[in-house]
Amino acid sequence: MKLTVWTYEGPPHVGAMRVATGMTGLHYVLHAPQGDTYADLLFTMIERRDHRPPVTYTTFQARDLGSDTANLFKTSLQDAYDRFKPQALIVGASCTAELIQDDPGGMAETMGIPVPVIPLELPSYQRKENFGADETLFQIVRALAKPMDRTRQISCNLIGPTALGFRHRDDITEITALLSDMGISINVVAPMTASPADIARMGAGHFNVLMYPETAETAARWLDRELGQPYTKTVPIGVGATRDFVAEVAQITGVAPHLDDSRLRLPWYSKSVDSTYLTGKRVFVFGDGTHVAAAARIARDEMGFEVVGLGCYNREMARPIRALAKDYGVDATITDDYLEVERVIEALQPEMILGTQMERHIGKRLGIPCAVISAPVHVQDFPARYSPQMGIEGANVIFDTWVHPLVMGLEEHLLHMFRDDFEFNDAAGPSHHGGHAPKPDAPAQPVETAPSGADVIWLDDAERELKKIPFFVRGKARRNTETFASERGVAEINVDTLYEAKAHYAR
Repeated sequence: MKLTVWTYEGPPHVGAMRVATGMTGLHYVLHAPQGDTYADLLFTMIERRDHRPPVTYTTFQARDLGSDTANLFKTSLQDAYDRFKPQALIVGASCTAELIQDDPGGMAETMGIPVPVIPLELPSYQRKENFGADETLFQIVRALAKPMDRTRQISCNLIGPTALGFRHRDDITEITALLSDMGISINVVAPMTASPADIARMGAGHFNVLMYPETAETAARWLDRELGQPYTKTVPIGVGATRDFVAEVAQITGVAPHLDDSRLRLPWYSKSVDSTYLTGKRVFVFGDGTHVAAAARIARDEMGFEVVGLGCYNREMARPIRALAKDYGVDATITDDYLEVERVIEALQPEMILGTQMERHIGKRLGIPCAVISAPVHVQDFPARYSPQMGIEGANVIFDTWVHPLVMGLEEHLLHMFRDDFEFNDAAGPSHHGGHAPKPDAPAQPVETAPSGADVIWLDDAERELKKIPFFVRGKARRNTETFASERGVAEINVDTLYEAKAHYAR
């Protein structure tokens, strides 16, 4: 555990909150000091939920450490049951409360609460948020799910979607429709929308659809082993993966495969004239392992991009992502340090990033377009509109999401090409902000230049010539030129220096 400005994952109790917040009839009693209640904001602000997470905090303070924090927990647990009357309770400690070793599970067991109370042991200093969600769902399923007769119609459970998940709400709708077209009904969706009573009847499903391995693979393995329910291994993100998923479901159930692709537009758009200039674009992919694997396949096989690097922040997925990187002939970046990711991106100089909210910020700093493909995400990635990632409509959404940053980048490049035009010159201001264009007598805005570590000076003619280079390689051209000049002891870069450097690196 380390202090950082940004973090890809929170501590594991945040993962437990994602499970609890997605469910109904379940309450989470969290032994935590005052201050750890920040997690509420993740759901009410970022996900824009219409209710607070079902969590009761003990919120002990520093002065309580010299007395009996255990009794504070017991009181909070009893009050939570009396007030909310949940069907089941989960109990645990935050990373800070873990240090005082009060054992919430053991204390809860002695209190005689008349509903199932499920203890969570989440090692905050060894594991993180996705592990917390996966372990919490597993413990709930293990405590509540029972063997029972299967439904008359072939049915399945959708497992893995949680609160604060990337497009989980819409993925549920898309996969439900896709399976319905095959005559397969949904028995339970868990944890999102499920109650403890729903978890208890998961055994009635014929198989499980593992939507997000990060948050449900342990539960899927347990249900396979204990209740005889096989689970799907293909995550249906992208056209090819969706077809493979349908084939896998057909193999598990014996139902004839069926996929209505009448709404599918990605393949046609990918082959259209407007998209041909995107072919061969160099992309770097980073996020959680599941979405990275899916995105890499879409990028290379369905969009015609070149994957120049990929990686993930959740170390539980390190092995499959390293194997995938080997197949793609690139190096795997396995890290939860966003600064290391930024260094890799700077070195690779991709023309586009497919990443998380963190890479969106990195892309802005480096001047590289970025499309978000994975959590962690910000409020703009919880749209009010229907916007899945899975299935047929998900493929359409992905195409739009990925291509638009590149199209806007091309537009920016064209504006630079016509910068001497009366409408598009720098002093005119952005054309779409006409009312805010600088006054005629306003001083010219300083030209933005990328920071450089080299002790060289760019002359005005060289700066103007550099701006003719497309934005997505301009940064690399600047750095190469500065390196070229520094190695030769050139203190001032002019147009000749710029083109000499270009010829040097083109060899």
